[in-house]
Amino acid sequence: LCLQKSNGTQATSHVNECHEVVALCQTPDSKSPYEPLLYMEALGSHLNFNLQTHSLSHRTNGVPLFFAAKENSAGCIKKLLDCASTNIFERGALGETALHVAVMNDNMEAALALMDGAPELINEPMTSDLFLGMTPLHIAVVNQNFNLVRSLIGKGADVATPRVTGLYFRKRRGGLLYYGEHILAFAACVGNQDIISMVINAGASTRAQDSIGNTVLHILVLQPNKTIACLVLDLLLARDIELDQAVPLDMVPNYHGLTPFKLAAKEGNLVAFQHLVNRRRINQWNLGPLTSNLYDLTEIDSLVADDDCSVLELIVGSKRREAKRILEVTPVRQLVSLKWNLYGKHYFRLLLLLYLLYIGTFTLCCVYRPLKDAPENYTVSDMDKTIRVQKTLKESYVTYGDNLRLAGEMISVLGALVILLLEVPDMLRVGAKHYFGQTALGGPFHVILIAYAFLVVLLCVFRVSGVQGETVVMAVCLVLGWSNVMFFARGFQMLGPYVIMIQKIIFGDLTKFMWLSFIVLIGFSTPLWVVYMTQDPDSLPAYRSFPITLFSQFELSVGLIDLPVDHTITTPPIVHVLHCTFSVVSYVLLLNLLTAMMSDTQWRVAQERDELWRTQVVATTLMLERRLPRCLWPRLGVCGLLYGLGERWYLRVEDRNDPLVQKMRRYVQAFSKDEDQSKEREEMENTDMSKGPGSPLIRPKHRGGIDGYRKSLARWQMIRHSALGLDVEQEEPEDDQEVR
Repeated sequence: LCLQKSNGTQATSHVNECHEVVALCQTPDSKSPYEPLLYMEALGSHLNFNLQTHSLSHRTNGVPLFFAAKENSAGCIKKLLDCASTNIFERGALGETALHVAVMNDNMEAALALMDGAPELINEPMTSDLFLGMTPLHIAVVNQNFNLVRSLIGKGADVATPRVTGLYFRKRRGGLLYYGEHILAFAACVGNQDIISMVINAGASTRAQDSIGNTVLHILVLQPNKTIACLVLDLLLARDIELDQAVPLDMVPNYHGLTPFKLAAKEGNLVAFQHLVNRRRINQWNLGPLTSNLYDLTEIDSLVADDDCSVLELIVGSKRREAKRILEVTPVRQLVSLKWNLYGKHYFRLLLLLYLLYIGTFTLCCVYRPLKDAPENYTVSDMDKTIRVQKTLKESYVTYGDNLRLAGEMISVLGALVILLLEVPDMLRVGAKHYFGQTALGGPFHVILIAYAFLVVLLCVFRVSGVQGETVVMAVCLVLGWSNVMFFARGFQMLGPYVIMIQKIIFGDLTKFMWLSFIVLIGFSTPLWVVYMTQDPDSLPAYRSFPITLFSQFELSVGLIDLPVDHTITTPPIVHVLHCTFSVVSYVLLLNLLTAMMSDTQWRVAQERDELWRTQVVATTLMLERRLPRCLWPRLGVCGLLYGLGERWYLRVEDRNDPLVQKMRRYVQAFSKDEDQSKEREEMENTDMSKGPGSPLIRPKHRGGIDGYRKSLARWQMIRHSALGLDVEQEEPEDDQEVR
């Protein structure tokens, strides 16, 4: 290597210099065989030669200090730091320093050498767009290296200020992880109890918020490991109570107005939501199997919440299916049931009756609209068979019957204006995409209702201005108005899910079928028209023009007409070929494909029947609460002042814990094999315990050291006891709940 760029008489001198450098590098504290090469590369400019060490330092960007940090060579690092040509702030491709490299590889000795020799690197962040702001302490916390974390903090690492804002760690769609920005958030997400306590004791704030306002509790709610997240949440809340803040940590909202409790509801995190509900639950009394609990309704009930963002509204508006399962959690299920059974269903069915009277009035006005006999020579073509035309405005309101119709028309127009005044503000509040796209919120029925109301107002304008074109508008209004009656099917448990099924079939299966059918129609109608365009139009009226040909083929595809072929006249053979091919493609392929898709949709909706019904009930109840006077919706539950709990409102739920049901649940849990929990246990067992003492990871209860054989034996014993009736009390098989 030393002779690579040497020539002539200079070779001997270069060899001597290389031997001197190698001898200098071979010190008693040298621990890496590559240290001589590293020193030679560092002094390469002085010796005027170039070391070819690309194969050794390819992953460290050719920087000797990086390679020494990666190889955990403390002696090499010390001598490189003593060299004047060494740049301690030199960065790699990701903006990392040598200390980042050492910490990332869990090299304790190299990290200590760098912290002692270059303390400026301790709080130095990475500078690349992907890892912007990441300090060595962030990396040590994520790697759960307790000793490194303790050493960094002891050397003066800042635990409060550094924030990771790189693209890789941002909350984004498709992101692999979201650990927040602060060091405490990183520690909470990995779940190391000792590191969390150490970071908090060093001065980290439990109330620090990232760029979108999320606290560490918000970030825990978004983590996939829900069990550990709940345990860490308890730890952080316990530490936050010591600060004696005016607002509890779990009530701090982010910049979107969501507390951790509301965020859990929106994201469908059932475990975190249930955990937070149980933390706020207040036990009144226990009497044998009976228990009475008070549940806080502050953020759950839309009538109690301080803002328009209650848990019920978040669940209904969430796109995640998991969020709908929260409607089965106590006290959400009891609250929704009380609201619907006591008030909601009665108001909704009264609204249905009013709408039927309204649409019936509009229908009568259309049926008895003002018409008069057509004047002579009114028709221009012999094909026009019009015998009656619309009256003028002055002629329309003369008789007593006209005045009755006028009253009905006024009711129709006023009703349309009321519909617009109710629907448009809701659309602007929620957003058109969300308002029309959510099936549970009404979806297409809002489009139908707004279109109907707009056309009724337009119909009034046509009548006043005397425009002769109200027939088409009136026909469309009748179709839309009566179609909207299906919206009220959600008030009945038997009909509600079927309406959703119709919506999914129309906007899913039928839309795809129509696109395919349109392509087939164009493909077969065009050649048929090419053949018949040379024939006499009167010989076969079904193919007298291209639009008529297209419509005739559509009727033929759905079986509305017979095959339009006249065998008394000469028919080109290609026509028979086209008709046979079209029949096979249209009848055999497309219609059967549509039937199969509709069957699959029906099966999927049937699986979600109860879930869809509950979601419809909540959405309907919230709609009625917004549109009806507040005096018609008395608050449910009891005020906390009665129990010395402040001004919050609580729902009292009396529960009966059946011992038999509890034992059956234990049997089910014993046989359940949750893949997520098994993966978590494997990861915990494979954790490197050499990173530090103490409890390296918060573990869920009942981890157990029992092997597979003992588990199977225990389960079979439970089955035998259950079959023989041992230790099983004769109780009722279901638990009872009373809500007040």
